Amino acid sequence: MAPHQSWLLLILLASWPPPGSSETRYQPGDPIVLYVNKVGPYHNPQETYHYYQLPVCSPEKIRHKSLSLGEVLDGDRMAESMYQIHFRESVEKTVLCVKTLTLDQVERLRQAIEELYYFEFVVDDIPLRGFVGYMEESGFLPHSHKIGLWTHLDFHLEWNGDRIIYANVSVRDVKPHSLDDVHGPGPLSLTYTYSVRWSETASERRGERRGRGDDGGFFPRTLEIHWLSIINSMVLVFLLVGFVVVILMRVLKNDLARYNLDEEASSSSSGDDFDQGDNGWKIIHTDVFRFPPCRSLLCAVLGVGSQFLALGTGIIAMALLGMFNVHRHGAINSAAILLYALTCCISGYISSNFYRQVGGERWVWNIVLTTSLFSAPFFVTWSVVNSVHWANGSTQALPATTILLLLTVWLLVGFPLTVIGGIFGKNRAGTFDAPCRTKNIAREIPPQPWYKATLVHMTIGGFLPFSAISVELYYIFATVWGREQYTLYGILFFVFAILLSVGACISIALTYFQLSGEDYRWWWRSVLSAGSTGVFIFLYSVFYYSRRSNMSGAVQTVEFFGYSLLTGYVFFLMLGTVSFFASLKFIRYIYVNLKMD
Repeated sequence: MAPHQSWLLLILLASWPPPGSSETRYQPGDPIVLYVNKVGPYHNPQETYHYYQLPVCSPEKIRHKSLSLGEVLDGDRMAESMYQIHFRESVEKTVLCVKTLTLDQVERLRQAIEELYYFEFVVDDIPLRGFVGYMEESGFLPHSHKIGLWTHLDFHLEWNGDRIIYANVSVRDVKPHSLDDVHGPGPLSLTYTYSVRWSETASERRGERRGRGDDGGFFPRTLEIHWLSIINSMVLVFLLVGFVVVILMRVLKNDLARYNLDEEASSSSSGDDFDQGDNGWKIIHTDVFRFPPCRSLLCAVLGVGSQFLALGTGIIAMALLGMFNVHRHGAINSAAILLYALTCCISGYISSNFYRQVGGERWVWNIVLTTSLFSAPFFVTWSVVNSVHWANGSTQALPATTILLLLTVWLLVGFPLTVIGGIFGKNRAGTFDAPCRTKNIAREIPPQPWYKATLVHMTIGGFLPFSAISVELYYIFATVWGREQYTLYGILFFVFAILLSVGACISIALTYFQLSGEDYRWWWRSVLSAGSTGVFIFLYSVFYYSRRSNMSGAVQTVEFFGYSLLTGYVFFLMLGTVSFFASLKFIRYIYVNLKMD
């Protein structure tokens, strides 16, 4: 690897600290910096703005904290606050500042409170969250609508030795400042205050530190094990595997015995006479390995799908090894970018290798198609989403320096590794392993019944894998697009394996039924059958948005549907790849065991 590529990877690794690496030791009286981070609607997790965009107490010169790549991607924009906190020194009610608000600023605060804006502070890498204000609606006639602003915050911190173990912010026993009667032309003067309480706590394990600090009762607690999802998935897997292994193998055994018996009885007859009296999947043995149209695109799909299979497995494996701080998702974002860049060699290798096997000659175009098959849709989606965030002033809009860094990583690491993998794949490719010879003239395909149509196979092949993960999918959506905290990576790995197993099994079954109808166009059909699970996942995202969430607004809606569409596309590539290779393995198996001249 070139020096500049190694340098970029070191930057990514440096921006991805392991859990606990930012823990600081303090002496009594040492100053502790409290950073203000972001605000946003509670029900729109990806719609966040900088805290100082609200008319609140702010220093004359705002100093920002240097952030890692994962924190920037997560929308963090930390800046030093005016709160004066010292280690183990409690502070009674102290004035932070006196803020004079215009009528427009009061209206901005009132609108933020009505939209349930929450704020996020960070002290010693422990997030502190609370609502900006208080809103109460009651009664129908007369209707009561009260809005209040929290002008006092109470910080509670616990210490053990020279470490901060726990931190929280609350507004208990505090009366909000009413904004209902502010309609006059004059300005509104507000006095912001705060207090700090320190208490000693028993020794805790290092791993429990953030878990307690980030929970705090503000967001829902970590998800518990959901046995219904596991049992549902296991039952479906056992049924499908049992169907494929028992029923399908029994049918195949009978088919092979009948075909081989007919072959021996007709050994004195010509091949053409034999074909005229035969039917089923054996009769198409001279066409089943006929290469499909759009071979370069098919190979690119298989290459990128294999890359995402490796990427997904790597992310889950790293999570199982405890390499992520589950309460802040920045580390996962950095790891995903790093693994995507490194696994580009897999997509280049698989695509180029298989493309050469199926007789492809334009391997340079195949490499270009492979490297742009995901990156091009992702860039278009990200451009639209980022433009909407930028137009609305959201912190989710990436800075220019971060965009240049990510583009440089792709140009100097991802794309070169794709080319290198493609060169190795092309040079190491052998001949296509086909047990049967292919005739020059394609056989005519008889009319097929409606239940063997491509759309029907896509519906069946997509719905069954989706039903195996449908319950677990809710918890994943609640984590990514909600406020839940997902820590059950062992269960996630189990469900991921179930998804791949169901996709492979249903693909084999559908491919057998297709070949039994003397239809040898299985190449693209096998990709579309289980790959259509991505369509069902996107349809579920529409259902989740409308029925299971309270998300609203243009910013959150564009991001949700943009990345949900991209997620469905990734699942199409992954499951289509698994489906294709499972069908290819199955077809080679049945035709190898068939006696032919």
